[in-house]
Amino acid sequence: MKVLDLQCPHGHRFEGWFASADDFESQQSRKLVECPICGANEVSRLPSAPRLNLSGATETKQPAGAGEMQARVMRALREVLEKTENVGDRFAEEARRIHYNEAPARNIRGVTTPEDARALVEEGIEVMPLPVPAALKEPLQ
Repeated sequence: MKVLDLQCPHGHRFEGWFASADDFESQQSRKLVECPICGANEVSRLPSAPRLNLSGATETKQPAGAGEMQARVMRALREVLEKTENVGDRFAEEARRIHYNEAPARNIRGVTTPEDARALVEEGIEVMPLPVPAALKEPLQ
């Protein structure tokens, strides 16, 4: 089993476990390796050094970094997804219905065009773009 350090074009770093380096190359060429954070399938291998056991060496502590921040963002996004109803491409229509008391008030999410989003804001309807990583769009196995 080979454990490789990988990175997507957006700078997300993660580990991948493969039967061999050739197995990684094969999966990468078929675009089967995806970033678990954003779903990008253009993944590159990072250089990694073998672990060296040096007697008398002291371990240096790393400050809290991007990994912790990404985990917090993912938890927050999961919470937003759990507390909102996905109305899909009917977002603008449903937001208007809620705003004008034609539908029950609730938190919704969905997809709309930039033009429709601007029109909603001009009508006094608060909207916020929220990019959802591919890793959260489908249930985990």
